[in-house]
Amino acid sequence: MARITVEDCLEKVGDGNRFSLIHLTVARIRQHRKGEPFLVAGKNKEIVMTLREIAAGEVTFENIHDLPRKRKAEEKVAVAAEAEDSEE
Repeated sequence: MARITVEDCLEKVGDGNRFSLIHLTVARIRQHRKGEPFLVAGKNKEIVMTLREIAAGEVTFENIHDLPRKRKAEEKVAVAAEAEDSEE
């Protein structure tokens, strides 16, 4: 996988402000530490994986707070579908 750079992430953050990038990164790392899975594949350390998520456009200021809710909703749908399958 290609190297991740701060410039790649700053392009996605949009305002070129490194403080904004840090703020977004820290918010996402807190989510990971509460059990949220990474949205990109890789075997890097937590900070690098989080920056990869941002550079890939998977994590933004617009969706950062919705990511845990979205995952929980998807899990509920999967559990419901599994329950339906087991009833048949």
